[in-house]
Amino acid sequence: MSGHATRPADPRGQAVLERCIQVAVLPIAGKHPSSTSPVTSVPMERQDVDITNKQKQCSGKEISNTQRVWTSLVAGAVAGALAKTTIAPLDRTKINFQISKQPYSARAAVDFLRKALRTEGLLSLWRGNSATMIRIVPYSAVQFTAHEQWKRILRVHGAERQKPWASFLAGALAGVTSQTMTYPLDLMRARMAVTLKAEYRTLRQAFWRIYKEEGILAYYRGFTATLLGAIPYAGCSFFTYDMLRNLLTVYTVTIPGFSTSLICGGIAGMVGQTSSYPLDIVRRRMQTSAIKGQHYHTITSTIVKIYTEEGIMAFYKGLSMNWVKGPIAVGISFATHDTIRDMLRKVICEDSKI
Repeated sequence: MSGHATRPADPRGQAVLERCIQVAVLPIAGKHPSSTSPVTSVPMERQDVDITNKQKQCSGKEISNTQRVWTSLVAGAVAGALAKTTIAPLDRTKINFQISKQPYSARAAVDFLRKALRTEGLLSLWRGNSATMIRIVPYSAVQFTAHEQWKRILRVHGAERQKPWASFLAGALAGVTSQTMTYPLDLMRARMAVTLKAEYRTLRQAFWRIYKEEGILAYYRGFTATLLGAIPYAGCSFFTYDMLRNLLTVYTVTIPGFSTSLICGGIAGMVGQTSSYPLDIVRRRMQTSAIKGQHYHTITSTIVKIYTEEGIMAFYKGLSMNWVKGPIAVGISFATHDTIRDMLRKVICEDSKI
């Protein structure tokens, strides 16, 4: 037996020790320690609202809607530019297979990349990226901002699981809004991606040449197919992303970090791409028909022509590549947007205290 008596544990010291363990361990697990122990259970519906309120507020002060708009615009612009630049070579490869009758395969995709490198150089893989940047910066900025505003109008914030239809509608309307405002730039990007440099050297040259040779309506060729594709794509993407993040905040982490948002965005991108891909094929054929000597005037005639000449699988040509580049692009886009947006709003909140 030891000669020293065992003293009862000091409850205050034990509480301090437990708090230190929380601070040290929980961030590694992706959780954030709170000022009180999460002992009591809270209904899931209330948890959604509480989580949203935490994201909206900083020390009890909510930022204005004007501040929400410009922070989301800036974050969306940066996110879109970063995501599209990352996957630009894959995007150019995909577009070339979408508009041709050549069967798609991984080997054919690699051969296309090698040929482009050999004949046009490394930078040719980013050909048309200037047009992409001019389009994607406003497109992504408007889409993320419109999504947040549509959610506010439809009263979806914090209630994605209670209003799934409204959550999907907010995403779909955001896609329609952004596509309507930036579509001519998307058409010129597609033209530059599938032609040699001599045909469209600059975005300005592409703009004037299309206008002179095809008229002003050519800027919106394939627009209806684009809108029909934007509804399931944006609706499914935003809905899936919000649902996954909300489920994670309820069952695992308090506020998901960058890596969690990256994974949620990747899954959302795969769902969105798959749901709208056939219409994306139709859109690209209509956008580039004039330079290929083919005639795709309406959505119906384009669908019939593709099906008759190439079969049903032509509507999914290049989809496997989209399953690679889509999740990467959407994951980077969502995660970057949320990170930059939250950082800017945190700075605004902290400045308001001074």
